[in-house]
Amino acid sequence: MVEPTAPLTEIVAALKAKQVSARELLDLHLERVRRLDGPINSVITLAPERAQTEAAQIDEARSAGVAMGPLAGVPITVKDALATEGIRSTGGATELKDFIPDTDAVAVAKVREAGAIVFGKTNIPRWSGDYQSFNEIFGTTSNPFNLDCTPGGSSGGPAAAVAMGFTGFEIGTDIGGSIRLPAAYCGVYGHKPTFGVVPTYGYLDSVRYHRNTADVNVFGPMARSVEDLELLLDLLAGPNPDDAPGWRLELPPPRATRLSDFRVAAWLDDDLSPVHQSVAQVMAEAVAALDQAGASINYTRRPHIDPAEAVREGEILIGLATGVSDSDDLEMHERDGTRDVPHRIWDVLHRKRGLTRQRWAEFFQDIDILLCPVAPAMAFNHVHSEQGPSWATGVLGEYDNMAYRQLLHWNSMIGSAYLPVTVPPIGQTASGLPVGIQVVAPYLGDRTALAFARCMAEVIGGYVPPPTA
Repeated sequence: MVEPTAPLTEIVAALKAKQVSARELLDLHLERVRRLDGPINSVITLAPERAQTEAAQIDEARSAGVAMGPLAGVPITVKDALATEGIRSTGGATELKDFIPDTDAVAVAKVREAGAIVFGKTNIPRWSGDYQSFNEIFGTTSNPFNLDCTPGGSSGGPAAAVAMGFTGFEIGTDIGGSIRLPAAYCGVYGHKPTFGVVPTYGYLDSVRYHRNTADVNVFGPMARSVEDLELLLDLLAGPNPDDAPGWRLELPPPRATRLSDFRVAAWLDDDLSPVHQSVAQVMAEAVAALDQAGASINYTRRPHIDPAEAVREGEILIGLATGVSDSDDLEMHERDGTRDVPHRIWDVLHRKRGLTRQRWAEFFQDIDILLCPVAPAMAFNHVHSEQGPSWATGVLGEYDNMAYRQLLHWNSMIGSAYLPVTVPPIGQTASGLPVGIQVVAPYLGDRTALAFARCMAEVIGGYVPPPTA
């Protein structure tokens, strides 16, 4: 019997070899959720009956020698921000607390067509608008490494579920770090694709959810190995429905495959968003191990951008993309909801972003990979505010009174420029909390980021199950 905390690739291999049936594997995951998820609260809606029917059908077809999809029989949960046909999907908002979509988000449809069996939904903040995962419907999700801490957000429930072996994999969403930060906080792998590579139709960020692609927003895989991410990216990548007649994608191959052949820049701290000592130490040790293993690392090379200006522009673009104010008029709002921002502001910032993206492209002419922090602090104690998204009002008092808003800085610089990022786990702090790092590659260089993350795993290891898993 394959372990639920095994990599997806091992689970797929066990199913194909008939070492475990789809029904057995599903029951194993359902039992595991019921036994272990109570204090974590990551899986907030279960739909076992339909899943059991689908599993039985897959087992019957496999026994009959019918050709199967690459994920046939893999049990999964789906982030509650993705519309899932026939299963309650709320976006973490009371307005949709009883909403059952009649169609899947395109990304969900893709993995279902590949044979994955959806049996539940995972928790998020309201409209995916926080770096924690709590809402009025389902309450708070906790970090499986320390229940007093957050798993991050907005893909906190998905990351916790992956870490605990409740699901074969997850599909996260990321505008301001919603794949990257939870992956780092829960010690799993996440990949934020290049903007536009994975279809985002069916994103529940308002009552009238997205058929269009929101600026900056991406969908991407979360799993327990780099090989899992590669498998899933190949399945998820493709056009939104409106673009399908003429849209084609051919991601470039990785610039290198051996650690010593990558040209790496390490930007591990900055006065704009100082990294807490506990996180800085883990990152420094990981990069030093890569250096000793033969990686070519430049500790001083930086893109020719003003970090403060890049963060400011990124924060506004991300705020415009999220629209967490729930406004239905034609104007968008800054994320803190204090003032309306007309489309003209977005257009001005979009033009500036063009120059910023050019600077990044120049940087990556002689650099293949940038290593930088996911966040300046490790997972922190739950901070809930009644005044709106807690990132706008809270502080990380335990960590030198670090402002909650600083969690956005490293993520916004990268995400708003549309760059791909793989986040691998690189170790734990002295208190046992996981730490990840951003492996940033050039635009459309997703395979380069993934290839380097694979090399990192060979040197420093990767996913480690939580103590209670």
